[in-house]
Order: sequence, then structure tokens, then C-alpha cells
Amino acid sequence: MNFIKTISAGAIALSLSISVANAADIVDTAIAAGSFKTLVTAVKAAGLVETLKGKGPFTVFAPTDEAFAKLPAGTVENLLKPENKNQLVAILTYHVVSGKVMSKDLAGKKTMAKSVEGGEISVDATDGVKVDSAKVVTADIEASNGIIHVIDAVIMPKM
Repeated sequence: MNFIKTISAGAIALSLSISVANAADIVDTAIAAGSFKTLVTAVKAAGLVETLKGKGPFTVFAPTDEAFAKLPAGTVENLLKPENKNQLVAILTYHVVSGKVMSKDLAGKKTMAKSVEGGEISVDATDGVKVDSAKVVTADIEASNGIIHVIDAVIMPKM
């Protein structure tokens, strides 16, 4: 009997943790993942936390910490300076598309997607998925207000 209670309690705890995870917004989902520390720091510095916690839906092409590490030395530190906030906002909002775009919606297509920044992101889903020069390494991470696609490089708007 105790064994059944333990299993039931475990199932309830698991189900609650899944519900809580599914209820997390884009920012909290990125924080929980643990591989987006640089992105989260940049989102905070740019003043975009409340926006990305907003209703949405948003599709975010999220560069990992490793992706940010590929940038030339000093780039991230420079972008995080208050005097470079406008440039940081432009770069971050270039990684965001309005609406919820799942990988199945892109499969087999080559298209352009309008970013929140205003620029056009090239999307090639004919052999895997590439957005501009970045490869999507994990797709369709659901959040309460959108979707995250993990990318292996930071994509840059044309400035």
C-alpha cells in the first residue's frame, strides 16, 4: 500500500512539475534550461524581460552560451554597456518573430521571416533548418507565450 502511495505521490509531483514547466514564459524557460545565461543577461541589459514575458506569442531563435562565445573577443561585453543598448536591442529583437512558428510549419521550405527588429531573416528548412547563417540545433521548445528554437550562432541584422 505504501508503495502505491509513493508511486501516486511521485506521479502527482511529476505532473505538477510538467504543468509548471509548460506554464513558464520564454524568459523563465530560457533561465531554467541553463544554457542561455548570456542571452538572459543580454535580454535584461536591453530591458526586454517584460516584453518577452508578455502575452506573445513569440518565436525566438535563441543562441546558446556557446554561440555567443563564438563572437569576437569583447563583443558581448561591449554590447552590454549602457551606451550600446540600442544596438543590443536591435540584435536581440532580430532573433524574435511575432507569432508561434513550429518546425513543422517550416519543413521543406525556403522563406523569409520578418523579425521584430524589422529586418528579414532567411529561413531554409530544406535540409535541417538554418536561419541566416545559424543552424537550429533544437526546435520547438514550448513556452506559455511562444516557442524557442535553439541556434548555434548569433545572427546579426543588417545595420
